[in-house]
Parts: sequence; structure tokens; C-alpha cells
Amino acid sequence: MAKVHTRVKRKLGLSTRFRHDYFFHPKVRKKRPKTFKTEKAANAWALNHGLKPGQYSLKNVKRDKKFQIVMHEGKNKNLDYKEHKQ
Repeated sequence: MAKVHTRVKRKLGLSTRFRHDYFFHPKVRKKRPKTFKTEKAANAWALNHGLKPGQYSLKNVKRDKKFQIVMHEGKNKNLDYKEHKQ
């Protein structure tokens, strides 16, 4: 990326010492699966989002310290999207 001119730095309120790549192109963090510290918290989240106990199961992740909700067949939002697309 080219240097930012001093007048532009003054206009945007940037410091004069550093290159401002992050300001113009912030890092985009990819979405990660939601994890929970306890089974109780995972079940409560699923209940609040309208999931019934038969629609999902819990999976141990992160060295068995956290839990992740895994949807059973046909209930994944990506699968629903593919069905509508066809």
C-alpha cells in the first residue's frame, strides 16, 4: 500500500509516524463455531433459539473444556440454503 500523504493524515486525524494499513484495511476475522463453558449454558442457548433436545447434540471441543452444539441431519442452516437454491 502506498504512503498516506500528510494532508490526508491531518484530515483523518491519524498520527504522522506510522503507516495506517490497518485503518484502511481492517482484518476480517472468520466466523467460528459458538462454544459454551458448560452443558447447562449450551442447552439454555439452544432452548432460547427454539431448538428442541432431539434436534441437536453436544460435542466436546477445545481439549474437552468446552461444548459445541451440533445439529442433526437436515437442521443445518447451510442445508436449508442449498434446498432453497435448487
